[in-house]
Amino acid sequence: MQTKLVIAIGVLLVVVVLGAVLIATPTPLNGPETPFISENVRVSSPLPGAKVSKMFTASGEARGVWYFEASFPIFILDESGEKVGQGIAQAEGDWMTEDFVPFMAEVVVENYAGPATISFVKDNPSGLPEHDDSVSFPIIIQ
Repeated sequence: MQTKLVIAIGVLLVVVVLGAVLIATPTPLNGPETPFISENVRVSSPLPGAKVSKMFTASGEARGVWYFEASFPIFILDESGEKVGQGIAQAEGDWMTEDFVPFMAEVVVENYAGPATISFVKDNPSGLPEHDDSVSFPIIIQ
C-alpha cells in the first residue's frame, strides 16, 4: 500500500514539473506557424520555411513608406543569390501613411526548385543607399 502511494506521488510530481516547464517555455516570435514580423514588414504568407509552388501569393502588411506609387518589389533568390523569381506587392489601402498597410502579391518563380530566399524590398525611386531597406527569410520552392 505504501509503495503505491509513493509511486502515485512521484507520478503527480512529474506531471506538475512537466506542466510548469511547458507553461514557462516562451514561444518564439518567428517560429513555425507564425507570421514573419519586422519593424517595417509583417508577412502572413508565406511563412518562414514554407514550401511554396512556382506561383504563389505573398501577403501581409508594410509601412506606407515602403511603397512608391502603392507598390514595392519582392524577389526570390536561389542559394547562390541569383534572382529566380519576383512579384510586385500592391497596397490594399491608402499607402500614403507611416502606418502599416496591407499588401498582396502574385509571385512567379522561373525554372527553379529548392531552397530559396524571399526578399521584400522597400521601393526606393531616389536610388540613394540611405533609403534602401529589405527583409528576407528562407522558403522552399517546389
